Amino acid sequence: MHHDPVPNKPSLRRQGIYLLPNSFTLAALFAGFYAIVQAMNQHFELAAVAIFIAMILDGMDGRVARMTHSQSAFGAEFDSLSDMVSFGVAPALVAYEWLLKDLGKLGWMVAFIYCAGAALRLARFNTMVGTADKRWFTGLPSPAAAALVAGLVWICHAYGYQQLPGLHWLALAFTAFAGITMVTNVKYWSFKEIHLRRRVPFVMLLGLVVVLLLLMSEPPLVLFGFFVCYALSGYVMALLSLGRKSPPPAAS
Repeated sequence: MHHDPVPNKPSLRRQGIYLLPNSFTLAALFAGFYAIVQAMNQHFELAAVAIFIAMILDGMDGRVARMTHSQSAFGAEFDSLSDMVSFGVAPALVAYEWLLKDLGKLGWMVAFIYCAGAALRLARFNTMVGTADKRWFTGLPSPAAAALVAGLVWICHAYGYQQLPGLHWLALAFTAFAGITMVTNVKYWSFKEIHLRRRVPFVMLLGLVVVLLLLMSEPPLVLFGFFVCYALSGYVMALLSLGRKSPPPAAS
């Protein structure tokens, strides 16, 4: 029996292209969920690593969508919801289960401040798409904030700092700083001006080799150090910009 073709039915190739970037987003969502499960099971190092894996996957889905010309409104919304789980809920719960719950009400309040900060940061980012300067982020990006919290957990377990005096308060300070910085107006470089196809000096390749070697030798320390410097860079640039502003003219 002959069946008429379904009108406007997308081709299998078109379906596959749209499936590809959303698969990375789904994998990032799973990594965030896995981090929560491992934190509940007291496997905090695995939870921290899972958050960093979610960061890598989150950075890939957008690039894959642009490379395959498969951007969509669904993909943007799905990515935002995935980010909320992986970089909002997961780091807050990991920090709480790790040390913050020992501080009572103050612990869960700071964990919620981080979670709320991530939600507000993502909502503000979504409303500024297409209007903001692509060179800069307003407020600390949620993946970088998650890296501050997860990185502290990772290095403490990787290098045996779990019994460090005052570690509870250090975890509290990092979680609060990350949560509040996400909703500030501090500007952070977005790295979107870097073009991989552009010619660069040969010494840049040598520098990349050094960075890769350091990263492979001490991943927790290098990643944590990078994101701490990145989180502080916004405040440093803000202070420098304040210093460059000329004082108001004196009244005659």
